Amino acid sequence: MEYPIGIQDFEELRKNGCVYVDKTDLIYRLVEEGKYYFLSRPRRFGKSLLISTLEVYFRGRKEFFEGLRIMELEKEWAEYPVLHLDLNTKKYEDKSSLDAILNMHLEIWESEYGDEKKDRSPEERFMYVIRSAFEKTGKQVVILVDEYDKPLLQAIGNEALQDDYRNTLKAFYGALKSMDRYIKFALLTGVTKFGKASVFSDLNNLRDISMLKAYESICGITEEELYSVFEEDIRALGRERNMTEEETKAELKERYDGYHFNEECVDIYNPFSILNTFANRKFDRYWFVTGTPTFLVELMKGCKYDLKKLAKEYASVDSLSGLETVKKDPVSILYQSGYLTIKDYDEEFGIYTLGFPNKEVEEGFVESLLPNYTGMNDSESKFEIMNFVREIRTGDTDAFMKRLRSFFADTPYELARDLELHYQNVMFILFKLLGFYTQAEYHTSEGRIDMVVKTQDYIYVMEFKLDGTAEEAMQQIESKDYPLPFECDGRKLVKVGVNFSNEKRNVEKWVVSI
Repeated sequence: MEYPIGIQDFEELRKNGCVYVDKTDLIYRLVEEGKYYFLSRPRRFGKSLLISTLEVYFRGRKEFFEGLRIMELEKEWAEYPVLHLDLNTKKYEDKSSLDAILNMHLEIWESEYGDEKKDRSPEERFMYVIRSAFEKTGKQVVILVDEYDKPLLQAIGNEALQDDYRNTLKAFYGALKSMDRYIKFALLTGVTKFGKASVFSDLNNLRDISMLKAYESICGITEEELYSVFEEDIRALGRERNMTEEETKAELKERYDGYHFNEECVDIYNPFSILNTFANRKFDRYWFVTGTPTFLVELMKGCKYDLKKLAKEYASVDSLSGLETVKKDPVSILYQSGYLTIKDYDEEFGIYTLGFPNKEVEEGFVESLLPNYTGMNDSESKFEIMNFVREIRTGDTDAFMKRLRSFFADTPYELARDLELHYQNVMFILFKLLGFYTQAEYHTSEGRIDMVVKTQDYIYVMEFKLDGTAEEAMQQIESKDYPLPFECDGRKLVKVGVNFSNEKRNVEKWVVSI
């Protein structure tokens, strides 16, 4: 079976005989039910392929849909003029970058439909092209925009540039409303959802299908699709990895499943990771390594985000929309980008519970946090974690604590200005990473961090104080009977009391009791 890795063109995919998870019945429904749509999905989730499939469909290229569900639904196969704007292929560094990409597409369209307005503003040229395409073909126009928000995302952190991009795009997309009578269908896709004050504020007839039950699986792979379309691939992967079919399915689910786009959503698997896993016959972090979330980390640091909330975050429906509040709270962009997903919904209060969708995202994201919160480079942080794990597995508590002390000593001053939050964030990252190799549980509350780490031979119960004493930390372990649940376990129990000092900006002292 040939996998369409890197192929986002539907026509090329079908010509090459690549595997295709059939979404054409949903595409037909989309066209039949409405006219203007917006869809938000994380990167590499199939948005570009969806746009390409719609383009081939609206060009009446029936031959590319043989054997697909839409053949039983569509009878006319009419051809319409299609204007496809792809904003995903350029790096947006200044205002001229966006102007250049818009100009490139406008020139292509003007070469076919006329360039009478070529000296006007981008939005005027766009309106002219739409009207001219209608007049020349006698058919309404289809408008497809891929990654509408790429310029806005790349300008996060540069408010002036983002305002420039927003004003340009707001005027450009405003042409859709002005030219309504000439338009057959329009779909705009992106990572971020639009809010009331966004580039779409004037386009009030745009239907957001991002969280609608009917279209939850229009991008991505459901479990039913995985087991039916990739049945033999699952077996082949299992044979290659010396796993049973059930073990292989469980590993695929743990690593790549778990995306939810509404409160009742079926589990959605990451298509990019699934295809790469089958193609390479190997489990890996395929989606995560294609784009490190540097700008997200900078956002979290800038708004002093408490990292422990990543394990269980809360958000209202409104807070998951738009970029307007992202500098104060990064939760919306974490959700829209695919690093957090919906885990539960409280209907009474309209509150979502969010968490990591799967192991690939959780491990990759937390691992990427360590260099950013400690000043280490990526290879150094991996080396340190390896040593932490070895020391805690062998019961070398003093070596572990000395490494922790040097860990904080190397942290640049500017990364640790809010010391209490910084300690908590770094300890969250560290014990989350340890948890991928051991069993690490952490419970936080006002003024303290409690940790429990389990290995094959040891159970560590650890209490951390800030500007107290290590002895007080140990006394708290004893007085509150923290070790009690583990006394009959059979593994060696190690109690560790630790004090952090604001003045020394580091671990001041620790005491160990076995």
